[in-house]
Amino acid sequence: MTVEAEPLSRLRQRTSEKWGEYPDDVLPLFVAEMDYPLAAPIAQALHAAIDRSDTGYIGPDDRVKRAFADYAQTRWDWTVDPARTRTTTDVSVVIVEALRSLIEPGDRVVITPPVYPPFFELIPEAGGVVEEVPLLEGGADGAGWALDLAGLERAFAGGAKAFLLCNPHNPLGLVHPRAELEAVAALAAHHGVSVVSDEVHAPLTHSDATFTPFLSVSEEARRIGIAAHSASKAWNLAGLKCALFVTASAEQAERIHALPVEVEVRTSLFGRIANEAAYRSGQEWLDGALHAIEANRMLLSVLLTDRLPHVRYREPHASYLAWLDLRELGWGDRPAKRILEEARVALVAGEDFGAQGAGFVRLNLACSPEVLTEAIDRIAALAGR
Repeated sequence: MTVEAEPLSRLRQRTSEKWGEYPDDVLPLFVAEMDYPLAAPIAQALHAAIDRSDTGYIGPDDRVKRAFADYAQTRWDWTVDPARTRTTTDVSVVIVEALRSLIEPGDRVVITPPVYPPFFELIPEAGGVVEEVPLLEGGADGAGWALDLAGLERAFAGGAKAFLLCNPHNPLGLVHPRAELEAVAALAAHHGVSVVSDEVHAPLTHSDATFTPFLSVSEEARRIGIAAHSASKAWNLAGLKCALFVTASAEQAERIHALPVEVEVRTSLFGRIANEAAYRSGQEWLDGALHAIEANRMLLSVLLTDRLPHVRYREPHASYLAWLDLRELGWGDRPAKRILEEARVALVAGEDFGAQGAGFVRLNLACSPEVLTEAIDRIAALAGR
């Protein structure tokens, strides 16, 4: 099926952050929301819930857990035991509560910037202290970015107690190779380090890449790891509040089931219904959305080559976020500020992802080709002044 972005006139009727943050003369390509209509199976499931007045508290029901397990088996050849999962509100809560259960106050937790900005806040919320091991630019084949395995080993050997992994990596659209994840698991296990793997972008892996769940790579990974999953990013369900703790060992399953009952009962009933529908019946829609995203990924390459040749960009292999290096334009460490004020295009400032992001911006590709083209035209006009 074909999935197309809705027209701006309709999108501006939405009240979410993407469409409420700025006035109508701004093209909002910042926050990770998509401009596509809700998948029909999800809309039907939510309408059915309304029709039966099913708007109460969540009760004991493992259908979303079983739906995720079936999806993981079909999509990633990954066997998940629903009994070793648990729901909560969102992936950020999975991260915070998992870390709280794994570390002591003051323990160091490793992240790999440039990385999803809330990571810098979620670790202190859980009682930890951020330790940065930046990604290596260039990668083993010189074509991209990669985890700094030597740097991770130094951090683990130096006393870090946990690693918050972004898999796939936001904002780069980097899909970590299995061999690197195996190495991470071996290093972490050797040094007694726990791994929390944020895998919310996993269903958005592109057709030219293969996603590897961290918990699938080895017995060591299963023993030390907890993964965070949700349909929120891939099916645009962030406002419905449902995510999954996923474990693959008796020890980690016991850990998540020992969390307070309120961690689970705060799950949104609508979120649970929507996530189940996404995992059960949403793949055709997602394939269509990914086709549109991959087309925009390539369109952006053409637009930048033609209109902004000094901007450096590597096409992502997951999600719908583009990481653009604007340093050669000479617009300083936070070019997103000037672009917003003068070109009226809202992007995310690279520095929000860590010091390594100075001079970069993150751009949201999940829009119409026309909106993407207009955004680049506006920025190019600014560059030509």
